[in-house]
Amino acid sequence: MATFLHRIGRAAFQRRRLVLFLWVIVLGAVGAAAANSSGGATSAFTLPGTEAQRANDLLGEKFPAANAEGATARVVLRAPDGEKITDSRYRAVTTSTLKDLKGSSSHIASVSDPFTGGAVSKDGTTVYAQVVYRTAPTGLTDRDHERFDAALAKGRGTGLTVEASGSALAPAQQASSAEAIGFALAAVILLITLGSLVAAGLPLLTAVIGVGVSVAAITALSSVFDLNSSTSALATMLGIAVGIDYALFIVSRYRAERAAGFDAREAAGRANGTAGSAVVFAGLTVMIALVGLTVVNLPVLTAMGIAAAGAVAVAVLVAITLVPALLGFAPERSRGRARDRAAADTAAGTRDTAVGRGGRDGKAALGERWAATILRRPALVLLAAAAALIVIALPATKLELGLPDDSTQPTSTTQRKAYDMLSASFGEGFNGPLTVVVTDQDAATARKAATDLRSAIGTFGDVAAVAPAVFNPAGDTAIISVVPRSAPSSDATKGLVSDIRALAATTERASGAQGMVTGTTALNIDVSDKFSAALMPYLLVVVGLAILVLTLVFRSVLVPVKAALGFLLSVLASLGAVVAVFQWGWLKDLFGIEQTGPIMSLMPILTVGIVFGLAMDYQVFLVTRIREAYVHGADPRQAITLGFRHSAKVITAAAIIMICVFAGFIGSGEPVIKALGFGLAVAVAFDAFLVRMTIVPAALALLGRRAWSLPVWLDRVLPNVDIEGEKLTERGPAPSRLAAPTQDFSGRR
Repeated sequence: MATFLHRIGRAAFQRRRLVLFLWVIVLGAVGAAAANSSGGATSAFTLPGTEAQRANDLLGEKFPAANAEGATARVVLRAPDGEKITDSRYRAVTTSTLKDLKGSSSHIASVSDPFTGGAVSKDGTTVYAQVVYRTAPTGLTDRDHERFDAALAKGRGTGLTVEASGSALAPAQQASSAEAIGFALAAVILLITLGSLVAAGLPLLTAVIGVGVSVAAITALSSVFDLNSSTSALATMLGIAVGIDYALFIVSRYRAERAAGFDAREAAGRANGTAGSAVVFAGLTVMIALVGLTVVNLPVLTAMGIAAAGAVAVAVLVAITLVPALLGFAPERSRGRARDRAAADTAAGTRDTAVGRGGRDGKAALGERWAATILRRPALVLLAAAAALIVIALPATKLELGLPDDSTQPTSTTQRKAYDMLSASFGEGFNGPLTVVVTDQDAATARKAATDLRSAIGTFGDVAAVAPAVFNPAGDTAIISVVPRSAPSSDATKGLVSDIRALAATTERASGAQGMVTGTTALNIDVSDKFSAALMPYLLVVVGLAILVLTLVFRSVLVPVKAALGFLLSVLASLGAVVAVFQWGWLKDLFGIEQTGPIMSLMPILTVGIVFGLAMDYQVFLVTRIREAYVHGADPRQAITLGFRHSAKVITAAAIIMICVFAGFIGSGEPVIKALGFGLAVAVAFDAFLVRMTIVPAALALLGRRAWSLPVWLDRVLPNVDIEGEKLTERGPAPSRLAAPTQDFSGRR
């Protein structure tokens, strides 16, 4: 592997213009395909294998006139304090407002009349109207949203309180500013770390090119594979993250090889052969984690995982081809402050490194001093760090999952105001009605079963209202709407869903007619159950495959197992922190959280996948440096010190960049984005600094040579991928003096 990538690095450096031209062609081709794509991403959400989804599919079949994919909105209108909306004056104003709403878009199929449809509160102060569109939410234009908002504003001008919720409302667009903030912070950290505008700009440029290719490809394929609208978001986030990391590691290794005395072309080849090998295997572990999301069998999650894995693959290809090519355009300026050091001073520093002493002036680097501190009492350090993570992880035992609804929106949004108005005027359960679907091939059987079910459901204590059954034209399927007394996310409502499903099962055994419960609340319950059941199989698949890959990389059994256990500690600690802040409300004011509640069902498994990939990045880059020193003759403790000297600064910079990128999303007004950004930021912090930089060296010190042992039979079976570049060392040692400087921007001698 090292020799192969070494050849690629040298070739890319020498033929840099051709490599750059080919990547520009690729970017232009996928960009043109994306621009000419006839379709767009969809917001459809399906949950195969669950009762709620089976009920939705049946409704689409038996009630074709009801467009299940069409956008909807619920408009809530309230009279001024002390007035009733049923008075003639406000009734006329309400009718006029709803007429304006009907004319705001040609896509609107109907707007219900609250006065004839029984949608008036008992005190006569509040009404609501249901707006149904002929098209999906993604089919609505900016003009549709603007005219809808204008109609609401006109209604407010009459003295009414007018708010709205539903899928037809324009989605918030806050992620782009968060990405910009994170990208800007990454640029500052790179500049501080590398000390050169050229060196700092190179990882940013390659990350942008890689993400551009990935997102354009996803856009071009969205119409063919019906990708969800959120698919490109995860690909963009991870593409930027690993794209910067991978380029940073190769550029840093290039600078180290130049400092060791190699000329620019050979240094680029060696950087690609060593750091590039680590990039390939680190990327492979990330892709394993992302492709493993297919275990959940949720189409939207599968698409997100595969698309993000593709983005990581592109980032790897960019790192091992385009990065060496771009180094060829500025071989000296990429070195930053290092190029100003005298050749003799550099050679002396290199000899010091070889024997384990400090760098210039004999002063040890910060990473080296940190490693030395850990090596003094490795057992105590390991126990203290592990105990801290376990304590932080304890709140995760109380994790409650759910899907976000309007109750979690900021109080300033119209969606949250509409939710609160409906709860106050019609009851807490009004925002989460349940839909019971009853069906049988025999119409008479279906009718009797629906009647019996409706009567029995009405006797449940947590039921506020049960609507009469509505049958399809064939009479073999009925819909019964049930309004709970309790809030959609409450345990009482979840219990009601379970009771209705148990009652439906009893009815089916007695009559043969099938009964199913769907609706937002039922869907939330099914989603949570599905993710809870899938989390352990997902962990086993991902961790198992990653252990196999890391065993191949490190030729060790204990190191991969230790890496997996450390990852579990960091991800559980991050989930514990999320529960404490977003579910329990600890420090919620500090993070701008207005409403606590259940954690989004997707978040734990997404966090596991993303954090696992990034954790293995740091594991591969740190431990390969340690193993490289061990393979080249250092004893186990000295190898740890040398590995930290060469990699601690770069890994610290990479981790801080990722923390900044993810932390930028905490400022989002969208609760789901805020929680995901917080969870990923703390997870990277825990994993990089407590696990990889503290627990890993402590464990390696305690294990000694046993850490690098491998059973004889396994050693014979496993191929030698030479990630440490041992074969490159056989090509010849570093020159005793630096080669003559190459001409900047040309690379020629």
